[in-house]
This record gives sequence, C-alpha cells and structure tokens, in this order.
Amino acid sequence: MTMYLPQMAKIVKIIRENPQIKTFVLEFRDKEYNKSFSYEPGQFMMVSVPHCGEAPISFSSSSTRPGTIELSVRLAGKLTGAMHRLQPGAMVGLRGPYGIPFNMKELADQNLLFVAGGIGLAPLRGVINYCLDKGGYGRITLLYGSRSPDDIAFKTDIDLWRKNGVDCRLSVDTATEGWDGQVGVVTTLLSGLEIERPRSSLVCGPPIMIRFLLPELSRMGFRDREIITTMERHMKCGIGVCGHCHLDNRLVCVDGPVFDLAQLKELAVEELGELT
Repeated sequence: MTMYLPQMAKIVKIIRENPQIKTFVLEFRDKEYNKSFSYEPGQFMMVSVPHCGEAPISFSSSSTRPGTIELSVRLAGKLTGAMHRLQPGAMVGLRGPYGIPFNMKELADQNLLFVAGGIGLAPLRGVINYCLDKGGYGRITLLYGSRSPDDIAFKTDIDLWRKNGVDCRLSVDTATEGWDGQVGVVTTLLSGLEIERPRSSLVCGPPIMIRFLLPELSRMGFRDREIITTMERHMKCGIGVCGHCHLDNRLVCVDGPVFDLAQLKELAVEELGELT
C-alpha cells in the first residue's frame, strides 16, 4: 500500500466542543486495520475530504482507549469547513500517524505543567488522558486560556480531570456575565504557581501565546529541555517530501511537531522572536 493512499474512516460520533471546534470520533472501515492501528501522544494524521483537500490534524484522543480515534477540528478553512458540515456515518480519508511524539518515557515520574490556548488543548487532551490512564506520572497541572467563556472547549474533560486530581486553572481574555474566574491572557495563571522538580512543561497554542510564555517558563526556573512545545507549519505531504513545513533547516512533519526549547534555540523561528 502506498504511503500516499489514505485509509477510509467512518465518523461514529461528533461532539460540539464550542462554536468553532468539533471533535470527530472515527473508526477505520477496514476492521483489521482499525484493530491494529496505534499512535503516540503528539502525533498527527493527514485528513482528507473528497474535492476539499487534505490537512494535518493532531490526535485529541489517547491510544490507551483503542477502537476509535478522535480528531478535534477548528473551523478555519476549506477542509475544516467541509468537515464541520459532515454528519455521523460520513467517510473521510486518513493517512498516518506522522511526526515525532512527546517522549512519554522521559516524562514518567515527573510533575507536569500543561499550558494551552484555544484549540491547543486538543493534542494536550490526549497526553493528559494518556497520563491518567497509564499512571506513573506526577502531579498534573493545566493552565488553559480562551477568548471568552463561550470559547472554552473540552468542558466535560476538564470536569473529569478535576475529579481525577488534575489542577485545572482557566482564564479568559474577555469575561461575560456569570464568569467568576481569571480574566487575562494565560500567562497570568503562572503567578504564584510552583511546580516541584522533577518537572516538565508541555505547551500548545497560537504562536503569540508561545512567544510570550516560553520566556516566562524560563524565568520560573524550567530548563530548556523541560519546556516542550508543538510547532505549526503548513504541511502538504506529512512525510518530508514537499518541504512546505520547513522550520529553518528542519521539517516540522518529520522533525516535529514536538520540539523542546533547546532545539528551538538552535533554529530561526521568526514568530517566536529572540529565544536566547
């Protein structure tokens, strides 16, 4: 089977996370393939809809829960718009999994600080569920920023995480009536926060959030190897052939999308500014 040929998968269920994000629960049409399929936290799939193109979407599910996979999609363009119009029972094409995952073995026994903005919680959702299902990880803290209370995604997951001992702290850029939580960008949640060693911070969100967050984590005493983030680039092939997703002398699809701060300091990442 060619690496360019997608496997067809059926939409089993669609969960509306907020007005812009839907989670698609999928199973492969080929039952044997579906049974044997595996992936790791932080990887992604190339998703296609006929006549609407193909795009990379990170797993928002955990491989600890086999049988289906979940991809959370923010309405943003032609392909994502087409997906948002689909109904349960429809088919999509999937290639993958691709990319360098989070190194979950290295993170074992560590206290983990997750920081997410918007749709950035989607890939971290899979990592958090992986940690909770597998066990063997330290205290988990989540800082999650959204534009408004209505934009908060994965509310059901957040409630379950809190019940399982995860320290979830939320902020919104703009409060609406009834919101009594933190107001401000997600970095405001760092104030007074202490994460004991051994520790690592996993970050995912828009580039502007990452740009201002990484120096703050460094000032808190996180070492470069302890700050791990995902990078976005426009991917066409997912396998390092087309070169569209170049990041200085790296390709995000095969050398990422997971990078630590030490790696990023060796690269010229324009949107992150000066990291040294």
